[in-house]
Amino acid sequence: MQQNITHYNVYTQTEFDERDDLIYPSELKGGMWATFMQQDPISDQYWVRFHDVYSDYQLYIAEGNRFIARIKSVPVFFEGDIADLPDAGWDWAIQNSIEIHEKGITPNMVSAIEITFLPEYRGQGLSTVGIKLMRLNAQRKGFDKLIAPVRPNQKHQFPLIPMEDYITWRREDGLSYDAWLRTHERLGAEIVKVAPQSMIIPGTIAEWHDWTGLEFPATGNYIVPEALSPIHIDYNSDQGIYYEPNVWMLHTI
Repeated sequence: MQQNITHYNVYTQTEFDERDDLIYPSELKGGMWATFMQQDPISDQYWVRFHDVYSDYQLYIAEGNRFIARIKSVPVFFEGDIADLPDAGWDWAIQNSIEIHEKGITPNMVSAIEITFLPEYRGQGLSTVGIKLMRLNAQRKGFDKLIAPVRPNQKHQFPLIPMEDYITWRREDGLSYDAWLRTHERLGAEIVKVAPQSMIIPGTIAEWHDWTGLEFPATGNYIVPEALSPIHIDYNSDQGIYYEPNVWMLHTI
């Protein structure tokens, strides 16, 4: 799929794997997510697998020989009304993609997984390019629907506001308050529903301390930087758990 976007090049996972001259910055490999966001059990179980199975759905943007962005999606199968997309969101999409592959089920749509840019390339309109590339790739493979469990990029500033309320916030022009939701809307995407358990991240209290650097002195809910909703700590079970809420959006291609 190698193609040129102005002075950038786009590669699939397969093309990337075949080259030894391309530089993959270490800060891009982790997706630049907070440490606790990299502890999702579903991701740990299926991440390498879906890259192998669906390598031509994983796109990378390079400037010269250095990658500056990664764009990840997977084909999925969902039967039913689109308004009833699973509450599991991101976790569901990854797991579903592998399960249908193993069962020989033909997918009927594509789900976004991630669009991540190096910090110095943000604010240049490249996020719009990333969504367009993902849509184009889905279209080339014969799909007419791209769903996305979108992580609103300003929601972490308002962790106590329910996501159901947050997505109703609008600017004077009628578009979403949140910049990432707004980017999808400008490309024609519609909000379908909230995915209240898009990721489920469990851990011991000690692990949550290691992941966040914070103290959790007693059972209760805690606000953690970069989390979209509070983390619940339970001393009776020595566990903390985070339910990541995302927003299902639909792109009709």
